[in-house]
Amino acid sequence: MVEVQDYRDGMALLGSAVSVITTDGPAGRAGFTATAVSSVTDQPPTLLVCQNKSSYAHRLFLENKVLCVNVLSQNHESLSAAFADRALEVEARFARAQWSQLATRSPVLSHALVAFDCAIVDSHEVGSHVVFFAQVHGIQLGGGSGGLVYFDRAYHALAHRAPAPA
Repeated sequence: MVEVQDYRDGMALLGSAVSVITTDGPAGRAGFTATAVSSVTDQPPTLLVCQNKSSYAHRLFLENKVLCVNVLSQNHESLSAAFADRALEVEARFARAQWSQLATRSPVLSHALVAFDCAIVDSHEVGSHVVFFAQVHGIQLGGGSGGLVYFDRAYHALAHRAPAPA
């Protein structure tokens, strides 16, 4: 059997894009920082998002049945930290950036690298987490700056590739 700390140390060396996952609806507005986001399929466009079931926001995502994956740029390190801070009130988190909405009305970060506006079509509990399967209903491309990844327990900026000359 693999020891929990060995697993965590190994996962720390699996670099991942940093996203803020948001929701809004009848149950209320919420958001959390995640690195466990992945494409499932492009037909129909579907992502998976993992959330700890002990999160204050877990019930809100289940009840609202919508989410937005806001992929953070290299300029959003402090926003990532705010949405990961369990002591920070929800409205204080959202006050740190500008937000808009697309089809599902989940908060869309105005300057996200890219935002995927989704409806939750299925979910599965696995251990301490739930895996949401989220069908994409809208995309907002931000462009501009490079990405933000989490690797070896630290944030790292990725350069944005310059477009090829015409």
